[in-house]
Formats: sequence, structure tokens, C-alpha cells
Amino acid sequence: MAMLEDNIKKFPQAPGIYLFYNSKKELIYVGKATSLRSRVQSYFRGVRSLRPIEQTMHEVTDIKIKQTDSVLEAVILEANYIKKFQPRYNVDGKDDKSWNYIVITDEEFPQVKTLRAYEYNNMYEHTKRMKLRNERDNFLYVFGPYPGLKTREMMKLLQRLFYISVCKPCQSCKPCRPCLYRQMGQCLGVCIGEISSKEYKQKVIRPLVMFLRGNKSGVIKKMEREMKRAGKDENFEEAGRLRNQIIALNRIQDIALLNKSFFLDKKFQISNFKFQIDRIEGYDISNFGSSGKVGSMVVFDMNGPVKAEYRKFKIKNVKGQSDVDCLEEVLSRRLKHADIRITNDANKNMWLLPDIVLIDGGKPQVGVAKKVLARYGMDIPVIGIAKGPERKKNEFIFGSQERLFIKWVNGNHDLLIQVRDEAHRFAITYQRKLRRL
Repeated sequence: MAMLEDNIKKFPQAPGIYLFYNSKKELIYVGKATSLRSRVQSYFRGVRSLRPIEQTMHEVTDIKIKQTDSVLEAVILEANYIKKFQPRYNVDGKDDKSWNYIVITDEEFPQVKTLRAYEYNNMYEHTKRMKLRNERDNFLYVFGPYPGLKTREMMKLLQRLFYISVCKPCQSCKPCRPCLYRQMGQCLGVCIGEISSKEYKQKVIRPLVMFLRGNKSGVIKKMEREMKRAGKDENFEEAGRLRNQIIALNRIQDIALLNKSFFLDKKFQISNFKFQIDRIEGYDISNFGSSGKVGSMVVFDMNGPVKAEYRKFKIKNVKGQSDVDCLEEVLSRRLKHADIRITNDANKNMWLLPDIVLIDGGKPQVGVAKKVLARYGMDIPVIGIAKGPERKKNEFIFGSQERLFIKWVNGNHDLLIQVRDEAHRFAITYQRKLRRL
């Protein structure tokens, strides 16, 4: 046991799954975690719940891990392992009422939806009893089961990542109205007949199936090939969509999937979330007449300001004095340089993506920031700091209501105000320089 605990200290503070084996080298339990090291260490701290696996830790003789890039992938990988190996303590503790399947229907435009485990299992019993065609035959693919409480959040993430259509296909001879998701750029046009069944299956269903089977790297390689092909064919809109999709897949923001069972205690929830924030970008607009509109971007990492990565923007396309429109232009221009890599290299035209976007402004500015990020297929938390009517108050405007994000912000007010003030200073300095020219 002491040797096991020594090995656990080498586990990464990263998401993934852990696998418990007994003396017969049988896989007896699979679990998921946001921090593999902290989660596995919690099993050896003497506090035991009534869960079967925690009551039988004396059986565990070996522990292996598989690291993932995100919590979403950990959830998927855990479900795939349970389905394939049927570990004893996963199966014994499973209640059909608390687990869901993700199913893909066998239709012209396949639907992606969830089914509770007992509903899925009852389908077989009903059709067997009535001697009917098995209703499960209507499903092209079945994935899971997954923890029921988080399947809704999981589906929302998958819908954004893979442009899953939730609208009905256009079947009218007259032009159909685009759905809300089409207007937001999150639907490929099933509702208005812009995409055929064959294209939809190729662009949406096939990558989704690969991802749910745990092959994210294969999905990204496939999309990179398609992006290059679209660029050669001068189909720049499709190439841009694929670029944004690759960025989103590499930077999955899945805070909504964090489950209490992933964490040791509330203290760790905050420290673990804090651990993930490596880059904050702060933005401000300085507006001095129609010819004096500028924007600034400052960057902070765990060591403080990164001045080599500051950027300044001279507003080009906004007429009038709207700070909100100026911010929209700045963020749009910045995100055209979005880098899908984790570290910088020689390509100075590409900039790393932030973990938080901070805006010097209130609700209108936060709203437009969220809109621009959504347009580029990115789910990055946004926070605004408004000065209030008398410009003496720091009011924090949350672009996300995720509890962990709010707690992190509330514990780091001084840092965020420093980022806001630095963005303001950098914008003012640039504007004054232009006025002297």
C-alpha cells in the first residue's frame, strides 16, 4: 500500500480516469477526476463513504491512469471503459435511474438525444413482450451510460462543438426561416436546406461519433485536412468554421461538467479551478472623438504582466462614439489570431487563447464580448468591471453564472482590478501618442 501511495504522488494534477486492479490483475473499478493525483489520494486518507469501492480498497494492488485534455473527455472515456470491461464495483453500484445514454437516430438528418437508462432498457423488454421490431433498431449509434445529472451539460457542450442541429429539416417549396441557432452561427442550415443529408452526416455525425469513441486526435486531424482542402478550393467560410471548431476542441471549457464526486472538498474545487487559469487578457477602449478611438489588450499570466504580448488597436470601422461597437471590432480582430497550440512558437501572427477575458466596462460590454466569442465558437468566461455612476466603485459583472468561476473571481478581486487598470493605462498611453503625431 505504501508503494501505491508513493506512485500516486507522481500522478498529474490533470483530468482523466483512474483504474483500480486487484491481485489477479482484474480491473475492478474505473473513476474520473479533474485532478488525478488529488482524487486518487483521497481514497487513502482514512475517510470512507458507503460506496462499495471505498469499502474494499484493501483489494486494490495496482492503479493506472489515463490523462485527458478535459473533463468532458474523462466522462466519455470512463463510460467507454465501464461498457467494455464491466468492472465489478462500477456495475454493482449503478442505478438505472441516475444514468443516461446518448443516442443517434437512423434518419435522413440523424437526431442526437439522451435517454434515461431505464427507458433504454425498457425498450427491449417491451418489444420482446409484444413481439415487435426492436425499437433500438431506430438508433444508428448508442453511447454511454453517463452520469445522469451531467448529461444535459454534456449535450450542450457537444452541440456547440459539433454544430448538432436541433431544428427540423426544411421540407417546404417556399424559403424556410432560419432557426435561432443558424442566426447565431451554431447550425449548418438544416432548417433552410443549406446542407444535404450526406454533408450533415459527414460534417457533424461522423466527427461526433469519433469523439464519443474517444478519438479526439483523429477528429482534429480529419478537420485539419478538410480545412486545408477548403482553403485550396477558396471556400474560406468553411475553412474558417473548421479552424474555429479545431480551436474549440483544443480548448474545451467544460466547467459545467464538474461534479461534486470529482472533488475532495470545496477548498480543492477553488484551488483546482485556479490552477487552470494560466492566462488573463484585459481589454479597454479609449475614445477621444471620431479620430481618436483606440483599443488595448494586456496579458497576465501566473507571474504577472506579459508586456511582450500586449497589443494595441486603432479602430478602423466604427463610426460614432460607441465603446461597445469599438470593443466588438477589437475582439473580432484579436480572435482572428487565435492559436490552437498550447505554447508559443515562431509564428508571431498567432496568439494564445486566454482562460479569462476581462473587460473594462459593464453589462453592454460583457454582452458584446460573449457574442463575439460565441461567433468564433469559443466558450471562454468573461468578467467586466464597471466603475459605477460616480466612477469610484468597482462593480463586477459576470458573463458566466458558473459557481466555481464566481468564487474564483471573488477571491481574486485585486488581481482583476490590476489587469483592468493596466488595460486602461495602455489604451490611454497609445491614444495620447497618436494625438501627438
